Amino acid sequence: MTEIALPYFLALPAAAPPWPGVVVLHEGNGISPQLLRVCQRLAGEGYATIAPDLFFRAGGTEAGDFATLIGSLDRDRTRADIVAASDHLRREGATSVGVTGFCMGGLLTYRAALAGDGFDAAVGFYGAGIAAELGEPACPTLLMFGEEDAYITPAEIEMVRDRHPATVVYPEAGHGFMRDGSNRYNQAASVDAWSRMLRFFTEQLL
Repeated sequence: MTEIALPYFLALPAAAPPWPGVVVLHEGNGISPQLLRVCQRLAGEGYATIAPDLFFRAGGTEAGDFATLIGSLDRDRTRADIVAASDHLRREGATSVGVTGFCMGGLLTYRAALAGDGFDAAVGFYGAGIAAELGEPACPTLLMFGEEDAYITPAEIEMVRDRHPATVVYPEAGHGFMRDGSNRYNQAASVDAWSRMLRFFTEQLL
């Protein structure tokens, strides 16, 4: 497709800046209503929030099948897109910026934390592949998983927890436990994880 500027969903607090900001990274299924609700909820908590469409070069969410969309991502360009989203929040008035994401976005969140691209905190949810990329994040990082995740093995989760002891693992929760409105949603895990994320961002971004 024709190259365009990075498209994104932006949700800002009602109060005037300055405020902290959060970049929200989508799952492998792209921008979803659930992701937009996350942005709106974070904005309601006082965070300027942006969700970039990382699949836009392939035509955006639903422009192709899963393999096509994932295959459209170039690691360096995706990293640059995430940084561009953070830069946009800072131009809007954010004085600190965190990053969070789900599934594919959880892995990208961890990569952003490792890369040292200016993020002040990172919270990643059920990011498959993190165990193969373990390193030393450049910012405070919190990772969360479901013990019954069909896409991330117990051995992988244990590797992550060995490297990052603060990692949270929810018994009886599976992949996508934060995805409200789906059959993967786990209310108990989701409520607790949301509270932990807010506490973490409060500690690190305010």
